[in-house]
Amino acid sequence: FSRLTSNQSQGSALDKGIINPVGGSRGARTAPLQCVSVAEGHTKPVLCLDATDELLFTGSKDRSCKMWNLVTGQEIASLKGHPNNVVSIKYCSHSGLVFTVSTSYIKVWDIRDSAKCIRTLTSSGQVISGDACAGTTTRTITSVQGEHQINQIALNPTGTTLYAATGNSVRIWELNRLQPIGKLTGHIGPVMCLTVNLTASNHDLVITGSKDHYVKMFEIAEGVGGNVGPTHNFEPPHYDGIECLAIQGDVLFSGSRDNGIKKWDLEQQELIQQIPNAHKDWVCAL
Repeated sequence: FSRLTSNQSQGSALDKGIINPVGGSRGARTAPLQCVSVAEGHTKPVLCLDATDELLFTGSKDRSCKMWNLVTGQEIASLKGHPNNVVSIKYCSHSGLVFTVSTSYIKVWDIRDSAKCIRTLTSSGQVISGDACAGTTTRTITSVQGEHQINQIALNPTGTTLYAATGNSVRIWELNRLQPIGKLTGHIGPVMCLTVNLTASNHDLVITGSKDHYVKMFEIAEGVGGNVGPTHNFEPPHYDGIECLAIQGDVLFSGSRDNGIKKWDLEQQELIQQIPNAHKDWVCAL
């Protein structure tokens, strides 16, 4: 899915996207990762995605989010009207809600009936009924005063809380009421990425990565609000900003603009291994 851009010869933009199988037999695999299908329909590069076993959600520079049926290979819906690039997307299977991020807004879509935007959340913690961006026909570059770019969002595993990285902090949203209840603070540079896991005591374990080179850990009990400081700073830091994080069991991986990847033990909270020049440029995804 490195470039899910539509083929110009496929007709007008009114055409729905389609997931096409890629030629070659599965038995003749030569590489560890073999591309089996390509989803085509976006008119500009794809920046983010989320998926379940049956559904794929893609966000693009074409200012839309597309919803795909992975069983039939068809585009189900296109969620439009974003002020600029769609940079982060999350689907909550518990509620049937989709959250898409563009500039300083999180649009909340209910896809259970017809896909419509039911709320717009802002980086400063405002809740606007319906689609606050519906009137933006042209691409919006500047943010409204008091608002900041939202870089990434993450849902907790139970689907009760949404975390949104904006500026040097992470805003906590309680999803039952769609209300902001607090902030994760402590970084001295913009928070670029975050991931959420559950602790043994069923608390949210939020890991954040920032342009300040640091990865921080926050443990949050259900319903806890206000300003929450980190429970741990991972040392030693990267040599440049953190771009991506991934948790696998008790292991955390961090990727950075320093071209390196670090592997951390979440239980012991210490560095296990590092690959200083894993790539020739920024490590942007894990």
